[in-house]
Amino acid sequence: MKNRYIERDSYIEGVMDDLYNTDILTLSASLRNERLDTPDGTSRKVSKLCGSWLEIDVKMDGEKVSEAALRVQACALGQASAGILKEKIVGSTLPELIEARDALRAILKSGGVPPEGPFARLALLKGVAAYPVRHTSTMLSFEAAVEAVERALK
Repeated sequence: MKNRYIERDSYIEGVMDDLYNTDILTLSASLRNERLDTPDGTSRKVSKLCGSWLEIDVKMDGEKVSEAALRVQACALGQASAGILKEKIVGSTLPELIEARDALRAILKSGGVPPEGPFARLALLKGVAAYPVRHTSTMLSFEAAVEAVERALK
């Protein structure tokens, strides 16, 4: 019995270190639910696995995001990912958002390298790769951002 408890405690400690470190928790606490009055594009994404959801409104100035507002109901990882997005989305273009989304997917699914530039903080989410059930909620913000900007540019 003793060994089973030691193994369980080691697992829990690993999860806490990999997933719920100070940076992740700080990012997750940084969000405010907001809405834009007249967005150019909007998207809502939902994780069927855990029920997390995220909505985003964007306003565009030409090809660049000029304003963004998020509404998030997600775990700390989904909120942290949304916090990273919120920090750098203003001034971003659709290709930059696609690149960030694809880089995050690669980090989670295949050990990809975090991007350089504005979304370099996605590196904070590399520990999520070991927990596939957390991938969908972690991807919500970037999936929604790409879709909202695509809709805005149509």
